Amino acid sequence: MSERATREETVDVVWSGSWVAERLGVALEGDGELQELLGLALRRNPKRAHLLVSNVLGKHVPQRPSVVHGAGYELGERVRALLGAQEARRAVVLGYAETATGLGHAVADGLRDAPYLHSTRRPVAGVEQAGGFEESHSHATSHLLLPEDRDLLASGGTGADASVLVLVDDEFSTGNTVLNTIRALHALHPRERYVIVALVDMRSAGDRDRLTVFAAEIGARVDLVTRSTGTVALPDGVLERGQALVAAQEAEQAGRAEKAEKAEKAAGAVEDADSAPVTRVDLDWPAGVPDGGRHGFTPAHRAALEAALPAMADRIAAELGDAAGPAPRHVLVLGFEELMYAPLRLGTALEAALGADAEVRYSTTTRSPVLAVDDPGYAIRTRLVFPAHDDPADGPGDRYAYNVAGAGFDAVVAVVDSTADTPELHAPDGLLARLAEHTGHVLLAVLPSYVPATAAPTGVPGTPTPAPERQEPAVLPEPLRGPDFSSYAPQDVGWLLQDLSDTELEAPTEEREEAIQSGGAHYAESLPVEYQPSADYQALFTAALEASAARIARAVGTVTETVLAERGPRPVLVSLARAGTPVGVLMRRWAQHRHGLDLPHYAISIVRGRGIDATALRWLAAHHDPADVVFVDGWTGKGAITRELAAAITEFEASGGPAGFDPEISVLADPGGCVRTYGTREDFLIPSACLNSTVSGLISRTVLRADLVGPDDFHGGKFYRELADSDVSGLFLDTIAARFDEVAGQVEEAAKELLAADRAPTWEGWAAVERISEEYGIHDVNLVKPGVGETTRVLLRRVPWKILAKRGAGADLEHIRLLAEQRGVPVEEVDDLPYSCVGLIHPRFTRGATGADGKAVQGA
Repeated sequence: MSERATREETVDVVWSGSWVAERLGVALEGDGELQELLGLALRRNPKRAHLLVSNVLGKHVPQRPSVVHGAGYELGERVRALLGAQEARRAVVLGYAETATGLGHAVADGLRDAPYLHSTRRPVAGVEQAGGFEESHSHATSHLLLPEDRDLLASGGTGADASVLVLVDDEFSTGNTVLNTIRALHALHPRERYVIVALVDMRSAGDRDRLTVFAAEIGARVDLVTRSTGTVALPDGVLERGQALVAAQEAEQAGRAEKAEKAEKAAGAVEDADSAPVTRVDLDWPAGVPDGGRHGFTPAHRAALEAALPAMADRIAAELGDAAGPAPRHVLVLGFEELMYAPLRLGTALEAALGADAEVRYSTTTRSPVLAVDDPGYAIRTRLVFPAHDDPADGPGDRYAYNVAGAGFDAVVAVVDSTADTPELHAPDGLLARLAEHTGHVLLAVLPSYVPATAAPTGVPGTPTPAPERQEPAVLPEPLRGPDFSSYAPQDVGWLLQDLSDTELEAPTEEREEAIQSGGAHYAESLPVEYQPSADYQALFTAALEASAARIARAVGTVTETVLAERGPRPVLVSLARAGTPVGVLMRRWAQHRHGLDLPHYAISIVRGRGIDATALRWLAAHHDPADVVFVDGWTGKGAITRELAAAITEFEASGGPAGFDPEISVLADPGGCVRTYGTREDFLIPSACLNSTVSGLISRTVLRADLVGPDDFHGGKFYRELADSDVSGLFLDTIAARFDEVAGQVEEAAKELLAADRAPTWEGWAAVERISEEYGIHDVNLVKPGVGETTRVLLRRVPWKILAKRGAGADLEHIRLLAEQRGVPVEEVDDLPYSCVGLIHPRFTRGATGADGKAVQGA
C-alpha cells in the first residue's frame, strides 16, 4: 500500500493529541506525518503518564486491516532493500509483546523469507525458555522467549552462520528495551549485525548517541529503520500533573455514572435491550500452522496461511450474511492481546471478500489500562472493561478494548486462541457480553493454540523434554464439518473422525455376524450395508417423529438444563458417535434457543472392547478444559458403553494422557438406570433410533481398523453423500426444535425435580440383561440388547434371533414389529420386563443356522 493511501486513512480534522497537549503541555515535534500517525492519551503508570497512541498499529484505534498490515510490510521491504536479498534470507525477525507482535509479523512478511518470533508474557507449560528481558516503562515488564526450534535465534533455524537479527517495536522512545534485548541475546548468540525497526523514532538527542556507543561496545553494526521521526517535549512535573489529571477525570466519570444510575432508578426500572447474538464461526484453520509467532513462524507456515486465508474470510462473510437484519456494512475484527497477526490477516482477507459493500476495521484487546475521554482531541474515546479470560500467569485482572463502544460497528468478529476460550470469555461481564452491548452481531472465531512438539510432559517451564515412549505429533488432526463431511451445518458439530468415505468397508450382515461371533473380526472393523427403508417404514418413521416430538423436546430440554446447572456455565458437548450426535445437536440448539449460549459440540468415537479415541481426547484437551467436557449419548441399554467410557478414561490418564475428563455420560433416555444425568428414564421410541445414517447426518458408525487408523489418527467414518435424497437428519432436528417453546414450562419443572432428586444409577437394566441371558441359554450379555433403541439396532445391523416385547407395549413398538416381520423374526410378549422390548442376537450364529438370507430359523 502506498504512503499516500495510508495518510488518507489516518488524517483527521482534529489532532487526537490536542486534549492532552492543551492540559499538560506535551508536544510532538517532528516530521509532517507525525501527528497523523500518533495521538496522545493518559494512563495510570508510575513511570510514564502519557501514551503515544498509534493510528496504524491496530491496537487501540480501529483501522483498516490493509493499512495496518501495509505499514509493517513496507518497513519489511525497506529492511530487505537495506540488507540485500541474500542477507535478508539469513535474517530472523523478533517482535515485542504485546503491542508489536502483529507489526513484527508484518515486517517479516515484507522481508519475505524471514522466520518470525515474538516475545510473550504468557508462560507455556513444558516449553523451555531461550531467554528473556525487561521493558523499563511498561506496566507489565517481563518478556519470555519460547521458540519451538532452539536454533531459531542463533541462525534462523537454518543451521548456518549467525543471521541478522531484526528487532521490531511500535515506537523507539528511549531505546532501553531494545538495548536490553540485544545485550542479552548477543551474549548467547553473537552476530555482526542488528536492525531495529519501529513505526516512529521518538528518542532524544542523548538517546541517539547511546545507540552509537552501544554498537561500538558489542562490536556489531546496528541499523535503524523507521517510518517517522520526532520527539516528545515533556515539561517539568508532567508525570505528577498527569497522574493528578487522570485521578480527577476518573473521579468525575465515576460521579457522572453514579448520577446516571440514580436517575435511571428514579425514573423506574428500564427494561434491558436484547443483546446481540453471539455466533461461533468455524474457520477451518490450516493444520500445522501456529496461531502466531509465540513459538516461531516459518516461511512455510506463511505460505500455508496465505493459501487458506480466502476460504476463512469467506466463512466469516457467510456468517455475517446469515445474521438477522440487513447485511453489516461496518465490521470490526477484534484480536486478543498478543494474538494480533492472525486476526489482522483475517481482516485483510475479509476486506477483499466483502469489497466495497462493507468497511472493515481492525484492533485488539489489551492489558494496558488507559484513561478514556470522549473528546475528538483525545486518542481513546471509549473503553470496555472485562475480566482476563486466558488464565494469565499474573492472576486475574481487568482487560480493555478501546474505541469500540460508540463506534457504530454493525458486527464484531472476536478472534481468540483456544487457551482463551474460557468461561470468563462467555461470562455475563465477559468480553463477548460487553461487545454484544454495542453491536448488532458478535462472531467468535477460535484458533487452536499451537502446542510445540518440544513441550515437556511435566508441564514445568524450563524442564528439558525427556524422550517419551511415543512422541506426540506436533499437529493433531482437525475436526471434520459439514457440508464436506455430514449433512449437518458446520456449527452443529465437529466430527473428530477421519474421512474413510472412499474405502470399501461394508460387508453382508451374515458374514459380519459370523466373523464377529467366531472371534475372526471385531464389529468395528467393518460396516453393515446401510439399511434402506421401505415406503411403509419411512411413513412409520415420519408418524412416530410427529407423535413423539414434544416428548423428545421435553427430554432434550431437561437433560440440557441439568447439564447447564451442574456443569455450566459453558460446557463442551462431546457426543458419542453416532447415536449421540443428533442428541448433542439438539442440546446445543436448546442452549442457544433458551439461553443464547453457543456451546461447542463435537462427535467422538468409542468402541466396545477397544475404548475411546485417545487422539480425539488429546485434541479436546488441547482446545478445551477437560473438566468442561460433557459426554453425550442417545440412550442407555444395559450400560456397557457407560462402563466402557469410565474404563477408557482411566486407562487414558494412566498412559500419560491429559487428566480431568469426567466419564459420566448425559443421555436423552436412561431406561437401564445407568447414569445420573438424563432427560427421562422411560423406555420410549426415539425416532433417530429408527434409521441409520439418514437420521445422523449421513455418517456411518465409526470404524477402528489397524490398517486404516494409525496411533495418531482419529477413528474413521464414512459420509454417505449418495443417500442425500433419503436424508431426514434436518427434518428430525427441526421437528423437535419447533416444540421447544411449547415444552419450556414442563422442562423447568422437570429439571428442578431432577436436580433435587436422588439420581444415583440403579443398574436395573444390567441385572435384567444377565437374567435374560441365562434364561434364554445365550450366556453372553453382549448378545442381549435391551431397550427400543438397541432392539432397533439389532434388527437393522445384526442377525436377530427373537424380540422380547413387554406385554401391552403400544405405538412405541410399531416399527419394531414391522422390521421383525420383514426379517422373519418372532416377537415374544413377556411380563416383568424393565424395558419396552429387548432384542436378542442369534447365539452361535452360522449361515447354516439361519439360512443364506440371514432370517432366523424358527425354533433355532
